[in-house]
Amino acid sequence: MARLLVASRNAKKLAELRRVLDAAGISGLTLVSLDDVPPFEEAPETGASFEDNALAKARDGYAATGLPTIADDSGLEVAALNGMPGVLSARWSGVHGNDVANYELLLAQLRDVPDERRSAAFVSACALVSGPTTAESTVVRGEWPGAIARNPCGEGGFGYDPVFVPQGESRSAAQLSPAEKDAASHRGRALALLVPALRALLD
Repeated sequence: MARLLVASRNAKKLAELRRVLDAAGISGLTLVSLDDVPPFEEAPETGASFEDNALAKARDGYAATGLPTIADDSGLEVAALNGMPGVLSARWSGVHGNDVANYELLLAQLRDVPDERRSAAFVSACALVSGPTTAESTVVRGEWPGAIARNPCGEGGFGYDPVFVPQGESRSAAQLSPAEKDAASHRGRALALLVPALRALLD
């Protein structure tokens, strides 16, 4: 069995990747998280793009463990805010990871923006690093288009899910079942694009 490090401590991310691998018929990869390997210094996420941050995390993981490493960086891009919060999504309100403060600030910033100009997309960049050279790195990007609601709705998900209404939906991302979210989400789309590179690890 080949081991694959997922550069995260988020059990939901591991479970999502497992479901993508199962759907693609890939077996023979054992997923391990940052909690399963000796601690190492993780560089701060200072990249200008999701791709930069994902690649830096994956390279750190590979350098520290010697294991092929997959990492993602994701966030929300809002058209009326010129693509912000973008890479600042998790700390938009100034406090890292305060979901409610982040989306309440976003709603306040968009208060006067009419419905037809509230388009947005969740973006996920996923990087896979399986060796020290550039040729052994793969970076992909998945996007989930939608719009920002006027008020939060739903108890599921996390982050900006309660205020994000996916294209073609009347419900927010926080009102979708995990299976519905997997099938459409930005991370699910990005991970699916990595399947050929993950298959190659087993060859």
